Amino acid sequence: MKYKAHEYQEYATRFIEDNEESAVFLECGLGKSVITLTAIKNLMARGEVNRVLVVAPLRVGKTTWPEEITKWEHLAGLTYAVAIGSVAERLAALKAKADITIINRENVEWLIEKSGVPFDYDMLVIDELSSFKSFKAKRFKALLKVRPQITRVVGLTGTPSSNGLMDLWAEFRLLDLGERLGRYITRYRLAYFTPDKRNAQVVFSYKPLPGAEERIYDKIDDITISMRAADYLKLPSLVMNMVVVDMGEKEKDLYDNLCDDMVVSLGDNEIDAVNAASLSNKLLQMANGAVYGEEQSVHHIHDEKLNALEDLIESANGKPVLVAYWFKHDLARIKAKFPFVREIKTDADIRAWNRGEIEVGVIHPASAGHGLNLQTGGSTLIWFGLTWSLELYQQTNARLYRQGQKNTVIIHHIVTKGTIDERVLKALEKKEKTQNSLIDAVKAELGR
Repeated sequence: MKYKAHEYQEYATRFIEDNEESAVFLECGLGKSVITLTAIKNLMARGEVNRVLVVAPLRVGKTTWPEEITKWEHLAGLTYAVAIGSVAERLAALKAKADITIINRENVEWLIEKSGVPFDYDMLVIDELSSFKSFKAKRFKALLKVRPQITRVVGLTGTPSSNGLMDLWAEFRLLDLGERLGRYITRYRLAYFTPDKRNAQVVFSYKPLPGAEERIYDKIDDITISMRAADYLKLPSLVMNMVVVDMGEKEKDLYDNLCDDMVVSLGDNEIDAVNAASLSNKLLQMANGAVYGEEQSVHHIHDEKLNALEDLIESANGKPVLVAYWFKHDLARIKAKFPFVREIKTDADIRAWNRGEIEVGVIHPASAGHGLNLQTGGSTLIWFGLTWSLELYQQTNARLYRQGQKNTVIIHHIVTKGTIDERVLKALEKKEKTQNSLIDAVKAELGR
């Protein structure tokens, strides 16, 4: 296919070529892959780059990048190898000495620490840079070890700081070796943050100092570009809808009693990020209609969300509907009530969906959040269960709401009245999914 670049795509490609370190924050649908591959092709033609390592989410690395390389005429001549799969398959890909080696992020540590193959890449592309936001992760430490050998680095993502400004330090530590935000996380915290949630000397979270956001953005501005799809593409109309369900008195009492039990079990201890996440999961499960007990036993609470889902499916009048779930018992209950649903997991599932052969598809945001183009198969998404992850929420919505979608996109959120669902949705709408939001919401819910 002939590549006719939009003006913004040409600009982004030049930006990558002109900067040895670049952070390219583009929303879904703007063509991050082809923009980057075009820059790689040009840099190789000029002799400025020899070999490129692309680190990507599993499905994106396995399908999206190879498809993009073979799709466009102007990329003809670029060779690639996919280092995903068994050890033997990965080793064969590394030894192929292709222009571009594609590997999933879970195997980065293996590549650098255990493969035994010399690291000879002079350009690194990190697709979904936000997945390297943890400086404690093995993948981060492994890449940092070989980073001085690399002359060019590109970080791609649509959500650079989905959990707050603290995420940016590790991401830019990989990009510029600490030139802009510092080499040490402790100094970054001191410069831009102040302790927030704490228990004596133990600090659980930090909040930005006044003016910190502007100062951080000023620091990284010279190597960063950010673009929103709505500013550059003609996107379909989008309708966001909230479907409110109400538990009966018996179920409300059960929900409240479980909240009370959680408060009792905590005693006088402060709610920190660890137990807030655990409690939030329990509350979200209850809002969805069931909750895990000991040894993964499932305790039924209500069917209000299932009934609302049934109404939404019927109102679609046979048009394909995509349903996002979060907990395994959600999926089990959905399948039990609607035996005809099909999970969207494999390449065959994706093709069947895009051909319009699946009436109701179910996806998990963690596996469908990146790299799936589902816009040709339908235009209705139903959130059966919500997630705190702003990144996964936005990315999942973008499976349907993206360039190429020909119909108005309708996104339904099934929300149980008087539960933590309402607080999660409010945080997502404000695009402020942070650790503090989760902790505050759990505190508010437990203190009702």
